[in-house]
Amino acid sequence: MRGMPVRKRDPEGRQRSKVLVLVDESNVGSSVRTAGRGLDWLKLRDFLAGPNTGRELIEMVVYAGLPPAIPLWQEERDKKNKFMHWLRSNGFMVVTKDGSPAEEGHYKANVDVMMAIDAIELSIEMRPDVVILVTGDADFAYLATKLRRHGIRVEVASVAANLGNTLRSAANDVIDLAPLFRTFELMKTQDAGPPAQRARQQQRRTRPRFRAVQPRDGGDARA
Repeated sequence: MRGMPVRKRDPEGRQRSKVLVLVDESNVGSSVRTAGRGLDWLKLRDFLAGPNTGRELIEMVVYAGLPPAIPLWQEERDKKNKFMHWLRSNGFMVVTKDGSPAEEGHYKANVDVMMAIDAIELSIEMRPDVVILVTGDADFAYLATKLRRHGIRVEVASVAANLGNTLRSAANDVIDLAPLFRTFELMKTQDAGPPAQRARQQQRRTRPRFRAVQPRDGGDARA
């Protein structure tokens, strides 16, 4: 049986609150792209639970959907997996779910259920004082309420334009990410669109082009 984790203290001798951060990668990624910025994950982690916050980070778990494992999406999938490897190598815990094709140029990979189940299980196992949900998705409102029933403080990190009212009301507090986003680097033009949009553009580029066959008698090729 594991012993209780020893809490760290700040320079003034006060015990630091233990924090568990759960990130809806698609939601926060959409928010920061709307602001025209690239997401700096290391800055985000420090902002939420870095040494200067007076808190002790237990884990920061990132939930991400992967493009479908089919030829059309393979390039985007490889890029996403490379990024997931970067997150893991920098100390993030990563949970992924394979996506499935949707309408042309899009895919769906809903990680909400996985994130909600893990939030409960990890909170029981790790016993955080605070859980930070990095998402604006109102579907997590009940999760916030459930965690608070267990005596856990719940904070939601998002931007106002992307934060559902029910989630805002269910949390103990809201962390506005807009000021942090403004410190991130501006996105390059070619990276400004979401992955699905870039995939559509590539799909258009790779479609075969057909030229009209001229009739042998020199007549009009139009129908």
